[in-house]
Amino acid sequence: MSKSRLRVLWFTNTPANGIEVLEGSKVTGSWLSSLDRAIRDKVELTVAFYYARFIEPFQNNGVNYYPICKKNWRLNIIKKHLVNRLVEKEELRIYLDIISVVQPDIIHIHGTENPFGSIIHVTDLPVVVSIQGICSVIKHKYFSGIERNFANRKRCDLWPPYNFLFNKSYTQIYRYFITPSARRETKYLRQCKHIIGRTDWDRRITRVLAPKSKYFHNDEILRESFYEKKWGKPNNKKVIIHTTCSDAFYKGFETICYTIPILQTNGWNIEWRVAGVGTESLLNIITKQRMSESYPKKGLELLGGLNEEDLVQKMLEADIYVMPSHIENSSNSLCEAMILGMPCIATYAGGTSSLMKDKEEGLLIQDGDPWSMAGAIHELLSNEIEAIEFGKRARERALIRHDKERIVSELLAIYKIVSRQSD
Repeated sequence: MSKSRLRVLWFTNTPANGIEVLEGSKVTGSWLSSLDRAIRDKVELTVAFYYARFIEPFQNNGVNYYPICKKNWRLNIIKKHLVNRLVEKEELRIYLDIISVVQPDIIHIHGTENPFGSIIHVTDLPVVVSIQGICSVIKHKYFSGIERNFANRKRCDLWPPYNFLFNKSYTQIYRYFITPSARRETKYLRQCKHIIGRTDWDRRITRVLAPKSKYFHNDEILRESFYEKKWGKPNNKKVIIHTTCSDAFYKGFETICYTIPILQTNGWNIEWRVAGVGTESLLNIITKQRMSESYPKKGLELLGGLNEEDLVQKMLEADIYVMPSHIENSSNSLCEAMILGMPCIATYAGGTSSLMKDKEEGLLIQDGDPWSMAGAIHELLSNEIEAIEFGKRARERALIRHDKERIVSELLAIYKIVSRQSD
């Protein structure tokens, strides 16, 4: 008897739509949550993911969720921090136990930074790996924006036991997370037979890191609110620039801070809003120390974390979107700005050139160059009609690239091909 639907097991870094059960229905999901919603009626989906505390497997909207955490999770967290290990060898057994229970037709690993790739050489089931970032390149570019000696600093205002166990400097993150992740990634990718990517950058890199693999292209579904809204030129009394980024060391936050005074010196009255970085962020503290008197005294507004609706609203209020990263694959934040139709500036980093065409859909600039960034902002602000046209073309391209039905259809086709090739 033929199976009615493919049994698919995801190994992911986030709970996808399991977050609705774990944290409440109001919590903003990720792009993976969007894919979860779009595909769950097409396959029998199970999502296995790391979670900070032990919770039994559960079901939500027809999808099975397996949080990966031991019952003695508090002790395990402390042990990992004390011995500086990402995960213990016995966690491979947890993966295999989940596989044994689920009995999937295909396994889909999202991302290469966690040890999920250890299952590749111990299972006969077909496995496909989606590239998100590439740790080997992140390791290489990690200190591109701020010198290594500043990365040793920590916050000093935390409760002492918490500070000792959990307050990692960027140097420690580099040493105990990025470096071993890159080493593990290199090992597992060489064993990988099937890769899913989205950009020329990840395609080229996986041709050397995973030389035995077949490469498939599959784009990502964005968060729902970004499909529903459309940017229009706001009537602001001052220029509002928006950036969404994490507080990772290589995201180019310091370039923003160097660019603001250059714009102000040239007569622009700006407010640069940064979502994802707060005033008490270690990244902001280090950037202040690094820049000293050059750190912007005005014109910088740090928004911290925002939910999906508030983020969209802040972006719609802005005149320009800027992505300053030193390395990216396919920046979801840039894609979100493009699908809104915003005039965009982005660094020519990683896979960015596969997302946006220079001088047609936005402007691409060198990473780490605040003068070029300031000049590109000046160019768009001084040519309003061209900037709006860039935004329109960017939106047209993004609507095609992030079309939900096409993405799901192509992913299901990839699953079928991989399953057949593994028979």
